[in-house]
Amino acid sequence: MLANKNLHHMKILTCTTPGTFDYGETEKPQLKPGHAIIKIKRIGICGTDLHAFKGTQPFFSYPRILGHELSGELVEADDAPGFSIGEAVTFIPYFNCGHCVACRTGKPNCCAHIQVCGVHADGGMVEYLQVPSYSLVHGEDLTYDELALVEPLAIGAHGIRRAGINPGDFVLVIGAGPIGLGTIEFARIAGGNVIAMDVSNERLQFCREHLGITHTVNPMDGNAVEKIREITNGDMASVVVDATGNLRAINGGIDYLAHGGRYVLIGLQKEAFSFSHPEFHKRESTLMSSRNATRQDFEHVIASMKKGLVNPATYITHRVPFDSVKNEFESWLDPATGVIKAMVELE
Repeated sequence: MLANKNLHHMKILTCTTPGTFDYGETEKPQLKPGHAIIKIKRIGICGTDLHAFKGTQPFFSYPRILGHELSGELVEADDAPGFSIGEAVTFIPYFNCGHCVACRTGKPNCCAHIQVCGVHADGGMVEYLQVPSYSLVHGEDLTYDELALVEPLAIGAHGIRRAGINPGDFVLVIGAGPIGLGTIEFARIAGGNVIAMDVSNERLQFCREHLGITHTVNPMDGNAVEKIREITNGDMASVVVDATGNLRAINGGIDYLAHGGRYVLIGLQKEAFSFSHPEFHKRESTLMSSRNATRQDFEHVIASMKKGLVNPATYITHRVPFDSVKNEFESWLDPATGVIKAMVELE
């Protein structure tokens, strides 16, 4: 499929401007000290990729090679103790500086000089990708499909870890897209009593059928505040997580929050958000953002997959070979295609 006459070149797919992809060729990476080269096998398509294609992703510039939900075969490595050439790997795609205040305090996920692969730096829609060796993550006998899903699931796992869920807490997750679904899974694993909210009845049905979620609310079907009050026996949700990035949803999330509750923003929005200070204050609310994830979250996701607590295959609704991404990509913007996770396959 990806036959290439010149052994020193590789195929790439670049988002040249919003709405435009172009295939091209470039030199294969030459190993640099402290780095590793991965032969890419799977590329998961995420909301960031779709937003970049649409031109609505904050902090974004073009041209850019997209792709950061990746797995592949380790083909070369320097300074990667414990890793073997030929093993299946994924990696943590948030490259950090190591010396800023966030890095020094154990928060490399929000490094002041962060370079997210596929966002700030060119990403994984390539045959071979060079990454810092410190970012490598062992495959732990998981499949390439599973390994490409670790990163998006880690986003939700990180947000849930930030929320500090106590067993039995009512946790409302707003937005049942791929990130929201992972958030729902890890809220359940943390012992939360999970409520899923989305404007798509199809997504809510997916939550009931595949994730075992009994409480689902569509805010378009009447008074959502009353429904949440009823489900929570009048308490409202101890934790509210926004996984939509939708301004109206973010502004409205405070209405569902219990007194003493935590509001976690995973979804990202370009505009300023706002809510009533008295409503926020009287609850003694905690507001927090959740950015990217850490190695601890990646390890938690992998352990949860190995224990069978998460079934990554559930999420993959569309599969395409690398050569077909340009033609298929735009269709994934349309909710009618029912895409949850599109997976790009390389030989």
